[in-house]
Amino acid sequence: MINSVSSATHAQAAAKPAVQPPAAQQSVQSKPQPAPTDTVQISAAALALKEAIENPVQTAKEAASGDAQARRLLAREAADKVP
Repeated sequence: MINSVSSATHAQAAAKPAVQPPAAQQSVQSKPQPAPTDTVQISAAALALKEAIENPVQTAKEAASGDAQARRLLAREAADKVP
C-alpha cells in the first residue's frame, strides 16, 4: 500500500478546506491495479528441438549446474567416442 507523506503543520492543515474537491477524493480512493501477466506454454516438440540444436558449450554448462538430461547426453557422447 502506498501512503503519501506531507510536511503540513497544524496551522497549514487548518487553512485547508474541510471538503476535498471530487478529483482529489477519487485519486485518494483509487488503488493501483496489478499489471496483467501472460504465461506461455512451450510444447514438448519445441523443447526437444531446442535441446537438439543446443551447442556443446551450453550442454556442458547445464551438466555442470546439475541438469540430469545434459549429463546423460555428455555421457552418451563420451561413450560413442570410445572405440
